[in-house]
Amino acid sequence: MLNPAIGKLIRSCDNRYKLVNQIAKNARNIADEAEQKGEIIIEKPVTIAINKMAEEIE
Repeated sequence: MLNPAIGKLIRSCDNRYKLVNQIAKNARNIADEAEQKGEIIIEKPVTIAINKMAEEIE
C-alpha cells in the first residue's frame, strides 16, 4: 500500500495529535525490536507503522 489517506487513518483516533503519537510509538517499537534482533530494516519504521495501521483499519 502506498501513502494511505489521512482520512482513513484518522478514523482510528480521535484527532491527528493522537494519531501521530500512536504512529511514533509504534515506529519506536519496530525500530527497537529490529535492533534487538539485529535485523536491518529497509523501509523507515514510520512507514512500516503507518502501513500496519492502515491494514488494521481495512
